[in-house]
Amino acid sequence: MIRDLLEALPEPALLVQEGRVAMANAAARAILGSAIEGDDVRVALRHPAAVERLLTARPEAAEAAELVGLGETERRWTMTVAPLPEGALFVRLLDRSEAHAAEQMRVDFVANASHELRTPLATLVGYAETLRENADALDLATRERFTAVVHDEARRMQRLVEDLISLSRIEAERFSTPRDALALSELAEEARHSFAAAARERECEIVIRADPDLPAAAGDRSQILQLLDNLISNALRYGRKGTPVAIDLRRERDMVHLTVSDQGEGIPPEHIVRVTERFYRVDPSRSRSLGGTGLGLSIVKHVVERHRGRLNIESEVGKGTRVHVLLPAAGGGVS
Repeated sequence: MIRDLLEALPEPALLVQEGRVAMANAAARAILGSAIEGDDVRVALRHPAAVERLLTARPEAAEAAELVGLGETERRWTMTVAPLPEGALFVRLLDRSEAHAAEQMRVDFVANASHELRTPLATLVGYAETLRENADALDLATRERFTAVVHDEARRMQRLVEDLISLSRIEAERFSTPRDALALSELAEEARHSFAAAARERECEIVIRADPDLPAAAGDRSQILQLLDNLISNALRYGRKGTPVAIDLRRERDMVHLTVSDQGEGIPPEHIVRVTERFYRVDPSRSRSLGGTGLGLSIVKHVVERHRGRLNIESEVGKGTRVHVLLPAAGGGVS
């Protein structure tokens, strides 16, 4: 009966008696070894903190032990011990790896956001103080240059805060799947119009190519527009001046396939797997000088995930980058 109870538990569980593993459920055997029953706990667990807790602590007074590296190097566990009759101990291992990773992401996010805001804020304060304290001593050209810096840094902070708010909103809605039928060719045209001035400045043409039988996509209009804005903005920012930005839309079974391509410097292979991380930049100084917040592709990734779609980034150094987004078609592919 005791074995049946142990096996019914989803988390690893052990019955320890006289310093040996008397019983272990399937989950425990999966991480500690298939033949641990009968082994000394020092051999079975191979973790100093766990062994010390089981062999020296009074279980009724012991707190849960936090274990790192049990089973796999990066896994984190909370071990609880409960006394049973005849000196036996009931041991449970609760996997805290995901919770720890989420907490670490939160800590890193706060630290990165604080750093990203601190830099333009320090510039703002410095130039504003100079303008206030030395206004009479500065000539008109210098005052205008300082004012332009203040304006640019304030806009940079505004873009960063807006992106942070967008990420929070998308994450808050991640469990609700958008289902509005969207004509992506119309949204792409709207996005192209909003970047007309930026394209002229870069001497670029934004080209839209869409299948005539393109089905509507199931989505959230504002978030898909934000996705398009981020992809087009990146393509214009990092594509070579005078080269086109291409937006391709085609049907792919029950999905709509969106591709945004540029002809720029490209992304080295070792960076591609990380470019959707928050605040990750291939070239930090260049990205900041071009006005990037380091959140654009992270927002794209979260939008795609919320829409139950797929994201793939292809790039060749010296040739350019192609970002592929597949979104479910509305009504299972009905136009």
